[in-house]
Parts: sequence; C-alpha cells; structure tokens
Amino acid sequence: MAAREIFAGMPWWVKWVAVPVIALVVFGGLIASVVGFLFGLLFKLLVFVALVGGLIYVVRRFMSLSSSRGDW
Repeated sequence: MAAREIFAGMPWWVKWVAVPVIALVVFGGLIASVVGFLFGLLFKLLVFVALVGGLIYVVRRFMSLSSSRGDW
C-alpha cells in the first residue's frame, strides 16, 4: 500500500496540515538539535577563519616591520 493510496480519500488539510504538524511534534527535538548543531558548527568555523586571518595579518605586519627595521 503506497502513501498515495492511503491519503487518496483524506481531505487536503490532513496531508498539508495535520501530517506535518504531527511530524514536527514527533521529530521536533531531533530537528532542533540538528539545526542547533549546524549553526554551532558554522559559528565555530567562522570564528576559526577570523582568528586564522587575524593571526596571518599580525604575522605579516610584524614581518614587514622587522624587515624595514633591518634596512636601517
């Protein structure tokens, strides 16, 4: 028995309102934890990129300052 056959005699609101609401109630915690994990991972990735970029900027800045001092 396919899902199409099961929902064939049902009103439209069962397919488009009731079933998604039941799915959100049942799987809502799982969905929220996955979304939270992905946002946390994205935030940590952005912090990592910012820190590495800052480190590269500081190192290049000090390297250029030390090389200009060596010319004296």
